[in-house]
Amino acid sequence: MFSHSSVGIDLGTANIVVYNELRGIMFNEPAVIVLDAKTKEVYTIGTPAKQMYGKTPTTLTAIKPLKDGVVADFDNTVKLLQAILERVTKITHVPIRKTAASINVPAGATIVERNIIRDAVLATGIKVVTIVEAPVATAIGAGLPINEPVSNMIVNIGAGITEISIVSYRGILANLSIRSAGDTLDEEIIQYFREKHHLLIGNLTAEKIKKELGYAPLPHVLKTMEVGGRSLLNGLPALALVTSTEIQPLFTDALNKIVKAIHVMVEQSPAELSGDIMDQGIILTGGGSLLNGFKEWLTNQVDFPVILDPNPLESTAIGTGRIHFYSQRNFSGDVELTTPRLNLPFFS
Repeated sequence: MFSHSSVGIDLGTANIVVYNELRGIMFNEPAVIVLDAKTKEVYTIGTPAKQMYGKTPTTLTAIKPLKDGVVADFDNTVKLLQAILERVTKITHVPIRKTAASINVPAGATIVERNIIRDAVLATGIKVVTIVEAPVATAIGAGLPINEPVSNMIVNIGAGITEISIVSYRGILANLSIRSAGDTLDEEIIQYFREKHHLLIGNLTAEKIKKELGYAPLPHVLKTMEVGGRSLLNGLPALALVTSTEIQPLFTDALNKIVKAIHVMVEQSPAELSGDIMDQGIILTGGGSLLNGFKEWLTNQVDFPVILDPNPLESTAIGTGRIHFYSQRNFSGDVELTTPRLNLPFFS
C-alpha cells in the first residue's frame, strides 16, 4: 500500500530529494524557487531556478526558503513543495490528496520547527504526514543494522548544518549539531576573494570553486582555475587565477570544528557506545562529505575507521521513504522516534 502512494522527502537546505519505493529517486534538485515578482506565481523550481539565482531580472525573484535544514520562509516552502509534488504525482498517478508523505527533520530541530515542517507539507494537500528524524532515516537508507543493539555514528555534512549522531536499536542515543557545513565553506571562499583579490563572486561560483579546487588538509596534485567576478576597485568585470593550494587553508577551521565535535561526542558517550564506534567506525554522509580528500583526512584525525556512505546525497531520502516498511515490520508504536538521548549542547 505505502509503496504505491507514499513518498519520502528529504527537505535539505541545498537540495530536496523525493523517493518512492517502487520508482526510486523521483526528484533531486536544488531547494530554490523563482517567483513572478508581481503575481508571486511560481515561474520555475529546482535546477533552472538555481541557475537563475542572483541573475534574475526585476520581474522575477529567486528564493531559497530553507535554512539549516528547517523552514525559514513558510509560504514559499509550501509553494516549492507543491510544485515538486505536482511533478511527482504525475509520475505516480496518485493525487496529492491520496499521497502519504514521510519527511525528515534534523534531530536537533525544536518542536516548533518540526510542527512548521509538518504544516508546510499538509498545506500542499497531503493528508498523512510522518515526521522522521534524519539520522534514523540516513541509517536505514545506508543499510545500517537499525534493528540491532549496535551503535553507529553518523556524520551528516549538509549545506546548513553538520549533524553528528549515534544511532542504535530503534533510535538516536546522542546528537550534536554544528554550523560548520557546506555553506560555511562557500562563505569562506567568498570572503577570501573579497579580501585577497578584491573580487566579488556569487554563491554559485563559490560552490564551483569548492567542488573543483577544494581539498581537505592533505597533499594533492595542484589544480588551477580562472574565476570571474566584479572588481571591488572599479566595479568592472575582472578575472583572478587561483590554485587549489591557495583555497585549501580556507577550510581548516571549519573542518577542525567537525573533528572537535566528533571527539566531544565520543568522549561524552558511555563506554559501551564508544566501543561500538571503534568497531563499526563513522558513517560519513551528506554533500559535504564529498570534499576532496576529506574521508582520508578525517580518518587520520579520529584514529578509527571512516566509511563513506555509497550514496551520500540520497540515503536520507531513501530511508525516509522506507520508514513505513520499518515501522510495520520492526518497530512498535509511533515511527516518530523519541528515544532518550545524551543532552549535548549545540556546538558552534
